[in-house]
Amino acid sequence: MYFDTHAHLDQASFDADRAAVVARAASAGVQNIVAVGVTAPTSAACVALAEKHAGLHAAVGIQPNYVHEAEPDDWERIVALTRKPGVVAIGETGLDRHWDDAPFDVQQDYFDRHLRLSQERELPFIVHMRNCEEDILEMLREARQRGPLAGVMHSFTGTAQGAAEAVELGLFISFAGMVTYKKSDDLRAVAAKVPEDRLLIETDSPYLSPVPVRKIRRNEPAHVVHTAACLAEVRGVPVEVIAKATTLNAQRLFSR
Repeated sequence: MYFDTHAHLDQASFDADRAAVVARAASAGVQNIVAVGVTAPTSAACVALAEKHAGLHAAVGIQPNYVHEAEPDDWERIVALTRKPGVVAIGETGLDRHWDDAPFDVQQDYFDRHLRLSQERELPFIVHMRNCEEDILEMLREARQRGPLAGVMHSFTGTAQGAAEAVELGLFISFAGMVTYKKSDDLRAVAAKVPEDRLLIETDSPYLSPVPVRKIRRNEPAHVVHTAACLAEVRGVPVEVIAKATTLNAQRLFSR
């Protein structure tokens, strides 16, 4: 059994065959998927999908690259959605210095909102991090002073030191298709060191198709098995060990 902890199944690229995508995932052993929102409307769509499909769960939030586009009542919509059935996490949230569309102070404001909401609701949060590891860690340290943290660094591409501190702060580390790429030796070295009880896998569908299906333009949850196989090779264990550990970890994180 596998658990894809991050997929954007609400996106239009799945409109024509979404049910078949979920069925293919189940056939591949992917029994659970978290559908992740990036705006208030997409978060609502993910909640609707979770209501419709068995094994599908929802995360609700406003991703950092969209915070500057949020409508005045969008944050209250996210707060309300956290009470809906099937919602297991808050996010994705976080910070991004690669794209410069959203002012960084606005990103920080929304990241703080998500962290506080996570602690209030006792729901885990999902962190997007791009070119801003120290900024993320600084805000996580501040949040940890208020109380325990529960969350995941999604599609992790940071350093071994950053991963270690995130684990120390209470987070899980999730790897997507990038860990399988030929030039990702440094990332695989990080993946080899993450404690087994804090390791997660994801597709970030429809993005980041892993090797050996990287040429397939649209990624989908069934492909998470390839990321698991890569992690098994890197860590020198059977793939069944990775499948079991990451599934149990995801169940533990998202069952709050």
